[in-house]
Amino acid sequence: MSDNIRIGSFRILPPVVKNLLILNALFFLLKIVLWKINIDLDALLGLHYFGATDFHVWQPLTYMFMHNDFGHLFFNMFALWMFGAPIENMWGTKKFLIFYFITGIGAGLAHYLILSFQMLPELSVINTFLDTPTMDNLSAVIQNHTFQISEYSGRIYSDFITFRSSLDHYQQFPNQNDTLLLNDATVFLSEYRSYFLNLPNIIGASGSVFGLLLAFGMSFPNSRIYLYFLIPIKAKWFVIAYGALELFYGVTGTQDGVGHFAHLGGMLFGFILILIWRKQERNRQNRNQEYYY
Repeated sequence: MSDNIRIGSFRILPPVVKNLLILNALFFLLKIVLWKINIDLDALLGLHYFGATDFHVWQPLTYMFMHNDFGHLFFNMFALWMFGAPIENMWGTKKFLIFYFITGIGAGLAHYLILSFQMLPELSVINTFLDTPTMDNLSAVIQNHTFQISEYSGRIYSDFITFRSSLDHYQQFPNQNDTLLLNDATVFLSEYRSYFLNLPNIIGASGSVFGLLLAFGMSFPNSRIYLYFLIPIKAKWFVIAYGALELFYGVTGTQDGVGHFAHLGGMLFGFILILIWRKQERNRQNRNQEYYY
């Protein structure tokens, strides 16, 4: 691949990149408008955990068009244009579009694959108690689970208060009959399990953007990217460093609230897809050469 990008032979704003920019901006404006009438578009179009009641089949695609705030939207769209325009000009619209959506869907899959392993221990103790509501199993829930409930969570919050009151009363008078506590715990945890699964919700085009970043680094490895518009670094080193940083943040839990494994998932699916395409291209060239000779 060439290491130089000749802007004169490229369209500054190729069609897919241009339409993606427009669509993301429109979705952001729609989100603001609907929020004024108490409709949460993030909840409807963001990607929920696949086992959650709030998950819908369209979310693996629509979550890519939702963004948290203007800063989130701006930096994703800037990166989409910066890395996406050269790639679309090189690959063409169809190949670029396939790559964009596969890396975005792959990012969501990777995020929830990792998250499912993180959630499994806490979810397991809840399931065990609901299957067999005993004091020992309830103690396991209390010891191994951190409840994430705000006062704005509706009915689940009132059930949580009832459960906490029963628990406090039982701890003050441990010799009393535990039936009331177990009943209140069963009612609360039955609803809380669904609430817990619905909590994760990812939004943003970052997974696809990181896939494009990887594609840019593999296609133009020696092109220079200017950090903070000042510090030059070759694209291949920038991709490697950024990927390592995302892995570090993901493993250590730094910058909580950012989908680091979704970013890495976008890069991984992009890497696999590029390898497949390159192998297909080599096979095609070999067949052509055999035919020619």
